[in-house]
Amino acid sequence: MLRTLLEEYGLDEAEIGRETTFHDDLELESIDLVALSGSLREHYGDRVNFAEFVAELELDEIIALTVGQLVDHVVESLRATEAG
Repeated sequence: MLRTLLEEYGLDEAEIGRETTFHDDLELESIDLVALSGSLREHYGDRVNFAEFVAELELDEIIALTVGQLVDHVVESLRATEAG
């Protein structure tokens, strides 16, 4: 999903790791996170609510958000729905 979003911005060659930040490294803006949130919701349904996750963060935490944090959120959300 992230690769698809990055391809739209011509960033398909960008190296992505757990510590890659959406803002500083990938230069994505808040509207791009909204698009990513929509893709996650489309793929996972109600099991992964990225918008809710981001809403709980402070502005500086959103700016510093990493790919690893997103991956952890998705994994934790999926585990929670499997356990529940």
